[in-house]
Amino acid sequence: MAEAAVRKARPKHLNLMQIRLPLPGIVSILHRVSGAGLFLCLPVLIGLFGASLGSPEQLETYRAVVGFTLAGIPLVKLLLLGLLWAYLHHFCAGIRFLLLDMHVGIELASARTSAVVVLAVSLTLTVLLGALTW
Repeated sequence: MAEAAVRKARPKHLNLMQIRLPLPGIVSILHRVSGAGLFLCLPVLIGLFGASLGSPEQLETYRAVVGFTLAGIPLVKLLLLGLLWAYLHHFCAGIRFLLLDMHVGIELASARTSAVVVLAVSLTLTVLLGALTW
């Protein structure tokens, strides 16, 4: 009975802003978020792909919306840049998780290093490929 009184009361709600996740945890959450974002934006991507393969009028509409020139809609370009990052991060983190499943790099130091590499590679590739398409 005395132990129950001494035990710390658990919070009734979980404050996500007070939790300090390590970098591998952040990479894991971003992997899930990027996968969900890619899945939810799949109809948009399929629609854009279909418009790029359609008639010449549809292609001109596609070019006006996406705009591989400076005339494109900036919000659409930003959305596509975000989807590019989501794809690249999901791909790089997926390779990391496959290696972890094969027990490669499961030590704490190497897991942290691989998380940094995933973030660095995905952001670098996003900047490079985004600069090429902007």
